[in-house]
Amino acid sequence: MPADLYRSHVPEQLWERIRNEFHLPSLEQVRERFSAVHEDPEPVMRELVRVFLDGGTYCPGYQFRPDLTLDPVVLELFKRAMELRIPHNYFALWMMVPSPALQGSRPVDLRRSDRTPALLVGLERTFQGKAA
Repeated sequence: MPADLYRSHVPEQLWERIRNEFHLPSLEQVRERFSAVHEDPEPVMRELVRVFLDGGTYCPGYQFRPDLTLDPVVLELFKRAMELRIPHNYFALWMMVPSPALQGSRPVDLRRSDRTPALLVGLERTFQGKAA
């Protein structure tokens, strides 16, 4: 890994890893799914983590629950990431990489626990002084 992972190009392997482990649907696929269950999908669409690669926009699947609602922990983390001006792609990377601030756990693996405060602290520590 590069010395400063969050200032380097996001490795292509990350997108494959997200795709294989959680799915990586296109923004249009997500909009289509939300349109089937929401009269107006736009409010939900505005809350999505979106990553930009290969000339397209995709939505990491770890932010969705099985019923296609958005995971509240990921929503809270992403909201804080936006306040810190962390680019979406780096937020997606942070979710998937073991974090020293979280005793080597990946944030994505802790999202279903009661560790939201620790995740928020980990996010802030990781990006302290690195935000765009």
